[in-house]
Amino acid sequence: MRVVIVTESFPPDVNGVAHCALQTARHLVDRGHSPLVVAPATAAGTGPDALAPCPVVRVPSLPLPGYPQVRVALPSRRVAAAIADHRADIVHLASPFILGVRGMAAAARLGIPAVAVYQTDLAGYARTYVHAGEAAAWRRIRSVHAAADLTLAPSSAALHDLETHGVPRVKLWRRGVDTERFRPDRRDEALRRALAPNGELIVGYVGRLAPEKQVELLSGVCGLPGVRVVVVGDGPSGPQLPEALPGAVFLGRRTGDDLARIFASLDVFAHTGPFETFCQTVQEAMASGVPVVAPAAGGPLDLVAHGRTGLLVPPRDADAVRDAVAALAAAPALRTAYGAAGRATVEGRTWAAVGDQLLGHYADVLTARRPAVAA
Repeated sequence: MRVVIVTESFPPDVNGVAHCALQTARHLVDRGHSPLVVAPATAAGTGPDALAPCPVVRVPSLPLPGYPQVRVALPSRRVAAAIADHRADIVHLASPFILGVRGMAAAARLGIPAVAVYQTDLAGYARTYVHAGEAAAWRRIRSVHAAADLTLAPSSAALHDLETHGVPRVKLWRRGVDTERFRPDRRDEALRRALAPNGELIVGYVGRLAPEKQVELLSGVCGLPGVRVVVVGDGPSGPQLPEALPGAVFLGRRTGDDLARIFASLDVFAHTGPFETFCQTVQEAMASGVPVVAPAAGGPLDLVAHGRTGLLVPPRDADAVRDAVAALAAAPALRTAYGAAGRATVEGRTWAAVGDQLLGHYADVLTARRPAVAA
């Protein structure tokens, strides 16, 4: 099968869309298929793509104003040309918004089926950044995804939102996790001593440092006695967070085995953002055997079993986050039990397993198209 993955983000970008697109391309190659990736050019130009599992076509892009880590693709004929030249059987649109819309249009002109993967809560971002525009964001989402043969939602909450707002032909497709990289035995006592020299309980956040993530909700946790907050990531909120989170350790962006070592060395993982369509870092914490505190909204509702693998708290409630962490800090046996249950929960959620599910969705779309082509 020849597949073109049109994605709004791709490594070296570090975010959920980029990571999922990379894992999808890897799985297609592993299963003997022929993927091609179309993505915005990076700040450095056209690469590096040396570690990509397949060819990558880069489209000219500009940094998003106020958020330079995000690149926005410019109008380009490269998208349609790449799809046509690759002789694609199917077009995979990863979080379509700008580049993905062009990919959708090109697929329609060429008569190629398209599968759209919903990954970004644009309506939530509209509320966060402009305090308005939620209805307009949903109109945009509906118009983009209605043109696809199939939309894949990463969580039950996302699927419900899409169907409630009139998006047709939606199915569930969750994300995988690298259970070989993220595992409990990567816990590093030397790292723990460096982060918490007085033996403090280590509470970690991993992710973008941006307004929609609401990392400042960890302020109350910073005030808990015997607790050290560790923040991993970068983004536009980074310069303001040290003042909001006194005493926290900021490690910047970390990836790969280094990130896995940090995850496994935490005592509690705390996520704060209420707009997650999935929340990959929650899965990575669970795979690392770490109990989770997360908002009872969006993707975490599917991932965290309250009272078994972690604690769900009301969204945007700093006191609730603090109280949940305090409860776990006072109960080491509970932390151990939650961490073990979390690891057991995700052990079967490998990227290979969910990748095969994706291939099943592709097959369904191609089968549905064949009678129309024959006619």
